[in-house]
Amino acid sequence: MTTKEFNFNYKIVCNLIPEKSRVLDLGCGDGKLLKILKNEKNISGLGVEINQNYVLEALQKGLSIVQGDLDMGLKEFQDNSFDFAILNQTLQSTKNPEFVIYEMLRVAKRCVVSFPNFAYWKVRFYLFFKGKMPKSKVLPYEWYNTPNVHLLTISDFFEFCLKRNIKIEKSVYLTKRKSRSGFLIRNIANFFSEEVVFVISK
Repeated sequence: MTTKEFNFNYKIVCNLIPEKSRVLDLGCGDGKLLKILKNEKNISGLGVEINQNYVLEALQKGLSIVQGDLDMGLKEFQDNSFDFAILNQTLQSTKNPEFVIYEMLRVAKRCVVSFPNFAYWKVRFYLFFKGKMPKSKVLPYEWYNTPNVHLLTISDFFEFCLKRNIKIEKSVYLTKRKSRSGFLIRNIANFFSEEVVFVISK
C-alpha cells in the first residue's frame, strides 16, 4: 500500500475504536497504528510483532511492544484482557488464521480484522486476461516472495464466521480511499471492494 492508502486504512480502524479502550494490536509492525490510537483515542495499548526490527522501531516510539509469533497463540494473555484486538492487514499472512481468530476472540471482547479482498474486480480481470497471479496496490508482491499465504475474499470471511457462530457486528468496504458499510451492499462489495474491515465478536 502507499502511505496515503495506509493512512486511510488507519483512519477507518481508528474510527471503530472507542476512546480509552484497552487495545491489543497484533502484527503491529512499527507501531504506527498503535501510536495514532494512543494520540487520538487515548487508548491503553499493547502491540505484538514478530519482526525484531519493527519491534525496535515501535519501542523507539515509546510504545509497549512484545515480540511474538501469532501462529503460536496468545497464551500470555488472559481471557477478555482487552476491549479490542486488532489484526490489520495481517490475517492473510498467518499460517493458521482460524486459530489466530479464535485466540483474538478469547483475549478481547471485540476484534477488528482487515484484509485485501481477492475477489476485487481488478484482481479477477488481472488473472483472467494475464493468466498470472494478480498484483495490485494492496497485493503488490510476486508469487514467489509474497507474505500472503491465505488469500481470501469477503464472501469467504462471511461464510467462515457463519459456520463458527462468530458474530459480524460491522463491515466497512474500502475502494480508492472511499468507504461504505451496510448489509445492502454486501453482495456487490465482494466484487467492487479492494479491502474490507470487519468488527467481530463471539
